[in-house]
Amino acid sequence: MPDQIAPTAPDRARLVLATHNEHKVGELRAILLQSGAVPGLVPEDVVGAGAFDIAPPVEDGLTFAENALLKARVLARATGLPAVADDSGLAVDVLGGAPGIFSARWSGRHGDDRANLDLLLAQLVDVREEHRGARFVCAAALVTPDGDETVEVGALVGVLLAAPRGAGGFGYDPILRPAGEVRSCAELSPAEKNAISHRGQAFRALAPRIAEVLGA
Repeated sequence: MPDQIAPTAPDRARLVLATHNEHKVGELRAILLQSGAVPGLVPEDVVGAGAFDIAPPVEDGLTFAENALLKARVLARATGLPAVADDSGLAVDVLGGAPGIFSARWSGRHGDDRANLDLLLAQLVDVREEHRGARFVCAAALVTPDGDETVEVGALVGVLLAAPRGAGGFGYDPILRPAGEVRSCAELSPAEKNAISHRGQAFRALAPRIAEVLGA
């Protein structure tokens, strides 16, 4: 099979995030820029997978880390740029860690946030607050074009509310109240959320390695 020709990178692109979700692109870019661990990084240096004509791979890993690595490997090979991917989801204690890696398609329709949220609330309707413990989990992976790989994991522990609250965030944010908070994740400002979020933890841990790869 002939080698694939890598698509042309957008001007200034130094790092590609393996997601077509614009909410995630903005959130992850902000985390990397605000961490201060990658000196000189500017927004134009970090692009999403939507900047390239590359179909996302099938996420058939059995863990968050496996899926994150799978996505980052595909994008690093295709673009010739260091690639960062995350895989994240909600793990509910009484459901044995589900929906887990199936969080984005829990209702059967991938990316239907409201349907996923409504189904989960219906499944937990009779569960008392003291048993509604849950956590957001994120595995963040960095893969370089020469095959070097690094994975970091973060978790945001909290309690699931009985009804959605707040208009911010996305996914299950309206129903998770972080430990020690009176607000849901969707009621936090973007800066407040990034400071404690599972993605924030994982990407801040990954940032020093990103700086090394980019030669910062």
